[in-house]
Amino acid sequence: MVLVVGGAGYIGSLMVKHLRRRGERVVVFDNFSRGHRAAVDGVEVVEGDLRRPADVERAFAGHDVECVMHFAALASVGESVKAAALYYDNNVVGCFHLLEAMRRHGVERLIFSSSAATYGEPREIPITEQHPQEPTNPYGETKRAVEQMLRWYQVAHGLSSISLRYFNAAGADPDGELGEDHSPEEHLIPNVLLTALGRREVVQVHGTDWPTPDGTCVRDYVHIADLCSAHYLALERLRRRPGCEAFNLGSDRGHSVLEVIAAAERVSGRPVPWRGGPRRPGDPARLVASSARAREVLGWSPEHAELETILRHAWSWLERHPSGYRK
Repeated sequence: MVLVVGGAGYIGSLMVKHLRRRGERVVVFDNFSRGHRAAVDGVEVVEGDLRRPADVERAFAGHDVECVMHFAALASVGESVKAAALYYDNNVVGCFHLLEAMRRHGVERLIFSSSAATYGEPREIPITEQHPQEPTNPYGETKRAVEQMLRWYQVAHGLSSISLRYFNAAGADPDGELGEDHSPEEHLIPNVLLTALGRREVVQVHGTDWPTPDGTCVRDYVHIADLCSAHYLALERLRRRPGCEAFNLGSDRGHSVLEVIAAAERVSGRPVPWRGGPRRPGDPARLVASSARAREVLGWSPEHAELETILRHAWSWLERHPSGYRK
């Protein structure tokens, strides 16, 4: 059985669907502070919070857990700068409670949702796994701290793990069933599409004076369905080979904010007004992955790498669910 921590969230819920389609038994652990019950309808759920050890214990009790997939981190760069204590408490302390529960129950495999935010301002593009990890915000620091914990838990306690360093997760379930619904919504692609839909007046662009070709930040967008396929490949690798590894997951290409807006206009057929504003604290100018190692070692081959495909799936879900999961 796979325990999916944060399984009611954006990526976690699609991972649950992905696992079940492959015949895996799944149990979800979520506190529903940012996830959605409708996203895990029909799935066994243990409701609880990683920061409460008794809740974590209930997730393992009575379940023959073979592997844990951990998606339950708080993940807003801007929020982390303003509320660093909250991020350390949830992301680091919460993960410590999870690892200790795994030790008590003899569970030796973990797949961790890490982030490109661990790299900080890139010294070179594209970014490989050998790039120094020098986060520029508390969110990235908490992800790096967990990766370091996993390294030493493997040495001391034999816990095997794979950390998957996402670049910018985006898109929606290609089947149209599951999608992105955060409150407040801070991610660029859903905000651009909500503006196209008329639910927002304008896209706020955080800086137009970055050292990039059009002055706006450049990011590497990776489809959430491709993230899920990478997680499953990581699960298969852990079943064959114990250890502690990390892999980048991206499309290996970058798109600026203005390029995303233009692509959204093409996909939706609607205008997307935008307004320039100040830079956001903690943001690097460019983040672009090298995912060569994931392709070579895991055998990962993204199926939805084109930006317009990502936007088309996100737009399709939003048109069907204009108010998100909330009716």
